[in-house]
Amino acid sequence: MEQTIKKPVLSLKSISRVFHQGPRKISVLKGANLDLSPGQCVALVGPSGAGKSTLLHIAGLLERPDSGGVWINGEDCAELSDLQRTRYRRQYIGVVYQFHQLLGEFSALENIVIPQLINGVRRGNAENRARDLLRQLGLIERVDHRPAELSGGEQQRVAIARSVANNPHVLLADEPTGNLDPQTAERVFIQLLQVIQTTGLGAIIATHNFDLAARMDRIVKLDDGRLIDVTAQMQPGPSHQIVP
Repeated sequence: MEQTIKKPVLSLKSISRVFHQGPRKISVLKGANLDLSPGQCVALVGPSGAGKSTLLHIAGLLERPDSGGVWINGEDCAELSDLQRTRYRRQYIGVVYQFHQLLGEFSALENIVIPQLINGVRRGNAENRARDLLRQLGLIERVDHRPAELSGGEQQRVAIARSVANNPHVLLADEPTGNLDPQTAERVFIQLLQVIQTTGLGAIIATHNFDLAARMDRIVKLDDGRLIDVTAQMQPGPSHQIVP
């Protein structure tokens, strides 16, 4: 029987990005390449200032590269208008930030319903979807609570539910547990992985936590503007340090 080869849900090809500070040019990305398969969870590591957030912004169609291209589900996004890019983000891409970015005046349920309504989902269906996600993340008793009434870990789990509410194909997470204590971060991370596994989406998770990175499918390091696969360089044991 022939093995089915899944095409990448996201491809970054020769991505370059230069920032200008007066006469000075800073090359943050220098031909970065990455293919992300359905159901695959990729850890993105690298020192602060290496360009991880910039790479995620480009992958999420929030920012345009100076050269190179972004393909989503095999479609070249280079020539998309700003409106088309917005529609692609809404339909295909979910984002989780280090800080939850929930709307403070709305409940947990409403925070997950709103992006679905914007995407054209009927309210009743959107509420059912939101309740299912909150139940999956252990928050069904908190549906009517506003963000200020939730703990940090609960807020971040609501943010995760919101990010996958529209059934995206790609999830981009920028230090999703970086603002949490270790015990809470562990719980949120486990539930994030469960969401990724049950939905089959592809995910890129930027993190400074090598213990978490070592538990993902692949680890890529942003080094001098390029992505290097360092999965095999992870040392076994509790520290999970990357070999220089």
